Amino acid sequence: MRIFVLAGAAATLGGCTTVGPDFERPRVPWLSGWSGGSLETLAADARRPRNGLMQAWWRNFNDPVLDQFVAEAQRVNPNVRIAGMRIMEARAQLGIADSTRYPQVQQATAQVLGVGEQRSGGRDNSAWTANAGFSLGWEIDFWGKFRRSIESADAAYLASIAQYDDVQVLMAAQVAGLYCTIRTVELRLRISRENAQLQRRSLQITELHFKSGNESELDVQQARAQYLGTLSTVPPLEIALRQAQNALSILLARPPGPLPEMEEGKERIPQAGLDVIVDMPADLLRRRPDVRAAEMQLAAQSALIGVSVADLYPSISLLGSLGLSGSTVEGASRVLSGAIGPSLVWNVFDHGRLTNTVLVQDARFQQLYEQYQNTVLQAAREVDDASVGFAKTGEQIVLLADAVKAAQRSLEIADRQYNEGLVDFQRVLDSQRTLFSEQDQLVASRGSQSQSLITLYKAMGGGWEAARSRPVLDDATQEAMGRRSDWKGLLAAPLPAPGDAAWPPLEGTSP
Repeated sequence: MRIFVLAGAAATLGGCTTVGPDFERPRVPWLSGWSGGSLETLAADARRPRNGLMQAWWRNFNDPVLDQFVAEAQRVNPNVRIAGMRIMEARAQLGIADSTRYPQVQQATAQVLGVGEQRSGGRDNSAWTANAGFSLGWEIDFWGKFRRSIESADAAYLASIAQYDDVQVLMAAQVAGLYCTIRTVELRLRISRENAQLQRRSLQITELHFKSGNESELDVQQARAQYLGTLSTVPPLEIALRQAQNALSILLARPPGPLPEMEEGKERIPQAGLDVIVDMPADLLRRRPDVRAAEMQLAAQSALIGVSVADLYPSISLLGSLGLSGSTVEGASRVLSGAIGPSLVWNVFDHGRLTNTVLVQDARFQQLYEQYQNTVLQAAREVDDASVGFAKTGEQIVLLADAVKAAQRSLEIADRQYNEGLVDFQRVLDSQRTLFSEQDQLVASRGSQSQSLITLYKAMGGGWEAARSRPVLDDATQEAMGRRSDWKGLLAAPLPAPGDAAWPPLEGTSP
């Protein structure tokens, strides 16, 4: 009777209670006043009307081959496929958590036994017995333990989607970065070969003058040294080119080697301006998939604190069973039995096991909180680094372009004056060396500016939205997994639209 009274009191006092902390969106004190630093200086220029393709920013480069590669990598890259499988895993985990809303024990049993003995004289005593039963147990969620478990699994599922988005952003940035690297190296190779050809002609001229007695051997050897030095820059560039091609092939899930599609647009570095900046810098950071993933992981851990706190309170269950048994023994009767009633389990003396479990979960929550703060800080740094890199490299390109023009003019004058006998060959060598250096720096800077723009778009967290409208798994993978296990509709279930997952409301959370 006391147990029944206690169960009734617990039901009255705790029927609507959910223990543990309610998750609140973590605050970043400095974020509201952060203006974006270098990004703010680009905003005025970026607000000029453009294509507005922030969600598919690589299209701003107007390069069909790049568009094709990004789309391919975002579908077939192994890391993308792994991230998609983690979504499937999280969906299954959410289904496990959701099942706790129903009776946790639903067990059917059956047993048939044959017993007998053989005695001397041919007497045989044997019989069959059979019984069947059904047991049901339902732990009532007075303290919100199961609600917190569902909340945690739901947040973990949303975190897996955010991580999938983050892989999409990373794929677009890595493909665009390698594509830009390949185009930059191709152009640097052309410049090296053109300058080597130019210096080779000068070497031939000095050799003719030397043979005719008009020049000393010093001019010949200096021309040869400069020509061979320029020619020696080609093999390292060819190595870098092949390595970048291999890296891009792997991102596209292809075997290493050159990509035939890249024959089109060869030696042309993709160039684009910064797209329209609509959001404030703080909003850009909150939208980033890695920041959203860190936030959802924090929400999932917060709910686990509530799960461990609920273990400190009594567990109240409703139990029931029904059984039927019979035997072939002569005179035996069939028996129908049943039982129903409440059950209470309370770990009163745990010697600190349960209370320290709460502390463990709380410590993990604080670790994730610090990790979230660091994620936001790193995101802000990436935005500012890329912004200043894009802006200042643009300034450098203007100066280098003028320097190349001056170097070309200087070489023309040096060649003419050398042919007229007004200057020695050293002036020609110096002019050739300067021209090669300035041209190479200009190409490298143009490539660096494109890389900074790619990094800036990645730092803004753009490029994941299109994947939300595609199936997470391709048809072949869905078919293979469907043959192994009964996934029902989990494999083909669509992802939420981009706007639905920017800040998903969770049960028991504060907006």
